[in-house]
Amino acid sequence: MAPSARRGPYFCGIDAAMDVVAGKWKSLILWELHHHRTRRFAELRRGLPGVSEKMLIQHLREMEEDGLVHREVYREVPPKVEYSLTEHGVSLNAALATLGEWGTERIQRIGAEKVSVEAVGSGAPHAWRST
Repeated sequence: MAPSARRGPYFCGIDAAMDVVAGKWKSLILWELHHHRTRRFAELRRGLPGVSEKMLIQHLREMEEDGLVHREVYREVPPKVEYSLTEHGVSLNAALATLGEWGTERIQRIGAEKVSVEAVGSGAPHAWRST
């Protein structure tokens, strides 16, 4: 694992934590890997409709550098790469659980539309739908 470019200085712990989850897709990547344990790149991309290939690659690389994601490369043809959470990634996901609960309460409080995921991994072109 390469050393992370994000090393502070920080104002507080929240600043340091937000440094590694900043970006639209990182928390969703954490969620996806938490719920499915191990995912290949294409599975992650299907599970995160709207993410571009470039952005997913960039976020996965940063998360690997930060020690949140493990990247396993299998030497076979065609090449096979799997992503999973490290112990550090699991602990960050646990820390984000309270934030997720807060967000769920906010959705209800403001009456916002909630998106649910179904048929992820089935190849469905639109795995997200409004509820």
